[in-house]
Amino acid sequence: MQTLIGQIDKIIYENNGFFIAALKRGEKISAHYYESDVQHLQDAAVTLKGSWEEHRNHGRTFKAHTLIVNQNELFFFLNRVVKGFTKKLTAELIEKYGTDGLIDILDNDIEKLMEIKGMNDKRLLRLSQGWKQFRSMRLLGEFLAPFGVTPALLRLISGAMKEVKDPISAIQNNPYGLMRIPGIGFKKADDIALRMGIKADDERRIGAAMEHALSEYCDSEGNSCIDRYTLFDKLDLLLNLGDRYRYDEALEDRLREGSITLLPSSKLSPSRIYEAETLLAREFKRRGNTVNEPLCNDLQPFLEAHALTLGEQQLEALQLINKGTGLIFLVGYAGTGKSTTAKALLDLLATRYDPNLIMTCALSGIASQRIRERSGYQSATIQSLLVKFEAQETMPHKVILIDEASMINSLLFARLLSKIERDATVIIVGDDAQLPPIGAGSPLSDAISLNLAPTVMLTQIYRQNAEQAIALIANDIRKGVIPSYREHYEDFTFKEIDIPNRHALKRSLSTSEFEEVLKTHAHNMLAAVAEVTLHYLPESREKLHSKQIRDYLSAFQVISPMRGNTLGVDNLNTLLQDYFNPNPKKSIKTLKGEFRLMDKVVHTKNENLPSTTPEEFKEGGEPIERRIFNGMCGLLFRLDDEEELCYVYYPNEELIVHYKYEQISDYLNLSYALSVHKVQGMEYERVIMVMSFSHHIMLNTKLLYTALTRAKGHCIVIGESGAFESACRRLEDTKRQTVMQELELAKG
Repeated sequence: MQTLIGQIDKIIYENNGFFIAALKRGEKISAHYYESDVQHLQDAAVTLKGSWEEHRNHGRTFKAHTLIVNQNELFFFLNRVVKGFTKKLTAELIEKYGTDGLIDILDNDIEKLMEIKGMNDKRLLRLSQGWKQFRSMRLLGEFLAPFGVTPALLRLISGAMKEVKDPISAIQNNPYGLMRIPGIGFKKADDIALRMGIKADDERRIGAAMEHALSEYCDSEGNSCIDRYTLFDKLDLLLNLGDRYRYDEALEDRLREGSITLLPSSKLSPSRIYEAETLLAREFKRRGNTVNEPLCNDLQPFLEAHALTLGEQQLEALQLINKGTGLIFLVGYAGTGKSTTAKALLDLLATRYDPNLIMTCALSGIASQRIRERSGYQSATIQSLLVKFEAQETMPHKVILIDEASMINSLLFARLLSKIERDATVIIVGDDAQLPPIGAGSPLSDAISLNLAPTVMLTQIYRQNAEQAIALIANDIRKGVIPSYREHYEDFTFKEIDIPNRHALKRSLSTSEFEEVLKTHAHNMLAAVAEVTLHYLPESREKLHSKQIRDYLSAFQVISPMRGNTLGVDNLNTLLQDYFNPNPKKSIKTLKGEFRLMDKVVHTKNENLPSTTPEEFKEGGEPIERRIFNGMCGLLFRLDDEEELCYVYYPNEELIVHYKYEQISDYLNLSYALSVHKVQGMEYERVIMVMSFSHHIMLNTKLLYTALTRAKGHCIVIGESGAFESACRRLEDTKRQTVMQELELAKG
């Protein structure tokens, strides 16, 4: 075995603790490092023991079996790993107290560091928190390392369990508790558990697998109930036991404890979802059958006073509300006048109720802002309303309008409906041609198909002139009809980037040759996206320079059906970042790539995080924990290297969220490009939709309809005509298995 000593110059590749690097003298090395993040080794002097080998990509490389950092270990970890310790401060502390003495102080008497020049309460608190996190992570790391836990996974577990008194004992008692940590799931927890010695048929393992299978089928795939034998098949795929008797035992335990409910049809539902959907069905019916006092004897004076000329379907909605109906569903496709009708309904109700007692709401901040602007009535996101009135039995409003209802899953819809006063008038507005909600259930579609409450369907399309075609094209797509998409329109453009004779080429070329054709085509599409981006970039930048942040964020949006591949969201974001934000004053490297000052970003997880209102931020107020929701789009406007904090302004929510540097990868993505699911409920002045056969698995009428109808002013589709037409023909009619359907059908 040979020895190599050198200083690491550059990390070339890193994956789960394995890395390839170049030394200052030019030698290439490969090694494993699990003590902390591999990036902490940058510029470190190291001693390696191993042997030279010829690497197929990197040439002559020293393959190390051991790696030792050539400096005081405490100095290395304080300076590189623990937040708050600079080189100067670390050297000063070790010189003053010695290694053992400093560790004792950090563990037992950190207040003693106030003797150091330049120390203050704020800095001391940061050092203390950094050291505690580091010590906790090292102990946890020593325990978990034999079970294949990587440094990245260790950081995830350590962060999630920081409030647990004894995380090691908790994991030893039930390693499947780890699957509740976002980003881990059953398979990773199961791998750790099996390495720890848990038996393959352990009841904890079967129970965890059942919980995971139900969660996947319901929360991820959108169903709210499952057939018993479908569940058992899924358990077999996870556990490979083939023991239906053990599965039955585990299921009976959960039926007895009440976490799973057996339906009359013998299907099974997680009880939390069962309770939500039974509440929804009951409340939709009760409120829909409620008849309050009529608002007026004759609608004509109201229509004249508000200069309203309504179609027959729109008038039907007004008549229902006028006669006192407690709940109606107002369902309309693109361009059918939902917003006009909704405003008319609210104005009619305002003849009886004070406008302060009328509330509109939607799932996303943009949708909430849009309905406020179009209706003139107060609006909020559903989540902010639930937080605001959490301590109260019901909200104090007499009228509630719920917009973009197709996006709302059963659990959230039930929470909202249970907070609305029993005698309040409820108007539920939506478009069931759009993608179904993320999460279990499909309340809007179920309520319509099961006729649970009075429903008005708006189907007549209104448009200002013959050159506006988004609504017509979208409605053709909804019906599975290929629209006249090649014509010239004021608001819709199809920019064709095809592979001539695609199918003939695929038959005549080898696999590798055709792959090259596909690569060239993808780059041609990227060039077309760049061309359109450059055309509209000055307009967007002007909005940013004039500090119209909300308008900047909604001026121009690229949409792709998928995250992966060359034409997916992730690669498009990297491309577009260089156009929108090429020369940032500051940036930060993360596991997800580079984030730059003034980047457009999207928050990706529901989480409580420290935040301030813009006013509180200006006044230097302390942040408070608020619920920050998946899908919120904002502007990264400040990077504070000293405090290691990133600040993002979310204009639709009027919030500034404070992220620690290490949290950026967990909670933020760039948002120059977004997936179709991410933009549901949003509205943009211009939308660029990428259309390629490489996304064929995702292409269908609902996805395409949803994407096109996000455009307020102009929709530009870039890509293959064949892929576009294929999506138009592929009617999305996948039915979710729901409790509401099962219970209503059981009644006959």
